[in-house]
Amino acid sequence: MTEIRTVLFDLDGTLADTAPDLAAALNKVLSEEGRDPLPYPRIRPVASHGSAALIRLGFAMEPGEPGFAELRERLLAHYAENVCRDTRVFPGVPELLDALQARNICWGIVTNKPAFLTEPLIARLGLTHRPACVVSGDTTPNRKPHPEPMLHACAIARAQASESLFVGDAERDIQAGREAGMKTLVALFGYIGENEDPAQWGADGMIRSPLELLDWLDAR
Repeated sequence: MTEIRTVLFDLDGTLADTAPDLAAALNKVLSEEGRDPLPYPRIRPVASHGSAALIRLGFAMEPGEPGFAELRERLLAHYAENVCRDTRVFPGVPELLDALQARNICWGIVTNKPAFLTEPLIARLGLTHRPACVVSGDTTPNRKPHPEPMLHACAIARAQASESLFVGDAERDIQAGREAGMKTLVALFGYIGENEDPAQWGADGMIRSPLELLDWLDAR
């Protein structure tokens, strides 16, 4: 069985609980438009799917409709101003990263979040000095579910995809990892909606907390 030498993580909903600040940004735009805020439990499952999905949720609009792009830009501006006000890494993440490094397993981040948001966020979270690679949504021409960002991360980290594991909380994460030739795990503690069925995504496993990743590695 191939040894895992590199672990790559999605950011929103996998390494960091970013939903509180994303929800605040959406509700700020709703308030500006004279609409009632949405309850947090309605917004949380959408947090992994980006700003377009948040505007779709809040305004029942689709990309390309008049006003959509302007609302999305305002949401991003509000979010950028408060990118790490209430965001925290998930419990167990610091211990997990320490354990991976103790095992000489390098780790990195592959996110669809644009770099102008990714970079200040990981800096505020104290993660900038540690990852072997950080690939944002605009680092490569294609984003997840395309495998290109995954393979680019491997190139930066000098890793082999066949010896890598990708952990994410969305179906596109699992698809991207599989198509890149990696093993994949679903982060069940992330932003998964009631109508989603991670068991059908084709991942190599599912974990209910970050530290369960170590159990999965040990079981191999």
